[in-house]
Amino acid sequence: MSIRGTAWGLCRLTAGWHSLAFVPPFSVTALFSEVRLDSWLAVVLLLVGGLYLYGVHRLRTRGDKWPVSRTLTFVGLGLGTIAFMTLSGLGAYDTTLLSVHMVQHMGLSMVAPIFLALGAPVTLALRALDKRPRRVLVKILHSRVAKVLANPLFSFGIFVLNPFALYFSGLYELSLRNELVHEWVHAHFLVTGCLFFWPLVGRDPLPGRWPYPARALLMILSVPFHTVLGLTIMQSKTLLGGDWYPSLGLNWIDPKADQVTAGGVLWAGGELVSVVMLAVLVAQWVKHARLEAARIDRELDREEERLRSAA
Repeated sequence: MSIRGTAWGLCRLTAGWHSLAFVPPFSVTALFSEVRLDSWLAVVLLLVGGLYLYGVHRLRTRGDKWPVSRTLTFVGLGLGTIAFMTLSGLGAYDTTLLSVHMVQHMGLSMVAPIFLALGAPVTLALRALDKRPRRVLVKILHSRVAKVLANPLFSFGIFVLNPFALYFSGLYELSLRNELVHEWVHAHFLVTGCLFFWPLVGRDPLPGRWPYPARALLMILSVPFHTVLGLTIMQSKTLLGGDWYPSLGLNWIDPKADQVTAGGVLWAGGELVSVVMLAVLVAQWVKHARLEAARIDRELDREEERLRSAA
């Protein structure tokens, strides 16, 4: 359960927190002591993970193989990152510390989507589903909506501009005061991240996928936006969230100093993830080039064999 401010009048009585002034400082211990598994999100994550594993099971019962690395990437790292960002102590302090929220922002919008994309769930579904639902899925993948959503320029615009709209408008403060809006922001981070990273590093078949050099260029172009946003937050004289953080009355944290930390997390985290992302793209590019060269060699060998037979 997330820690809320006095505006909501919520107290953690079960933990002995009779007022938010006595909320203990955030620590590594809190990451585990504040784990919450009694939420709808935990049920959704278990359901999604179960469906993925069921698809793998169906393939294996037919004698087909599915890479273990993809299963571990999707279920363990992808869904695991979402769970850690929302159900652990990070979720408990996400409206108490802006820096914790920013870690959530990075995890949900940049880390989890990459692992989910590398898990290739759409490819798994196409191989595991029966004919009728498979035809429906293929039709969806070739729809106009899918083509727009899979367009890297469309997802790039949403990915880099939406954080500015969130933090420099009243929407962020509303998310602190309204639980429904708060959960929507989490979902928004995850969805926009998936839309951006799936066409870049995902292994699933998507319409209009760009060549690797263009994907790498788009990834590089996204870096300055995170840098500018992080530096703007660090240097801002106005607190994000209005008077929300000062109203909590916590004597162990300075909201202004925490905002500087939050901006630094966004700045450094964005650059770190971008570098890792570029490394993944280059590795995929090299692998693709080798496979393409091998395919061309096979075609040349077959053509040479046909010429010899004709002679």
